[in-house]
Amino acid sequence: MAKKAKKRANTKKTATRRPRQAPKMLSDLFHETLKDIYYAENKIIKTLPKMAKAAHSKDLAAAFNKHLRETQGQVKRLEQIFRMLDKPARSKPCEAINGITDEGAEIMKDFKNAPALDAGLLAAAQAVEHYEISRYGTLRTWAEELGMPEAARLLQDTLDEEEATDHALTELATSVINLEAEAEYREAA
Repeated sequence: MAKKAKKRANTKKTATRRPRQAPKMLSDLFHETLKDIYYAENKIIKTLPKMAKAAHSKDLAAAFNKHLRETQGQVKRLEQIFRMLDKPARSKPCEAINGITDEGAEIMKDFKNAPALDAGLLAAAQAVEHYEISRYGTLRTWAEELGMPEAARLLQDTLDEEEATDHALTELATSVINLEAEAEYREAA
């Protein structure tokens, strides 16, 4: 019995003697968040063509296709930032964007051929934009605080595009898509 107790005591001492992990810094958080948005952008590249194909409105499909081209450029900017960090461009799964894109897929399934499909697609796209705006604004601020002005500039360029896309989607929603969905509903009633 005494040997077992002594062995347990030695095991506990050994466990506490392990070297401590270095504290996580803002630069670590910046890198982890960069991997998160890199995953998100690549997921969006796979999702936008499906949304464009599902859209009834030619204007909405065109907006999705335009944003697809922008997103491809945004991925290239992110890869530049990874190079600035001397890190490989790697992603880590982003549950937030998975949830948002899953909602978009659900809308495509549940509202297929329905008058409100385009309004739902547009709302799903704006949820993505709002997520991206949040991430890029945060990353830009952290890049500034970390003394990375070139990374901050690249992130601001993307943030500007995301905000412009959100604005364009709002314009499309309020001037065409939502009105068409409501008019089709009234005609059917």
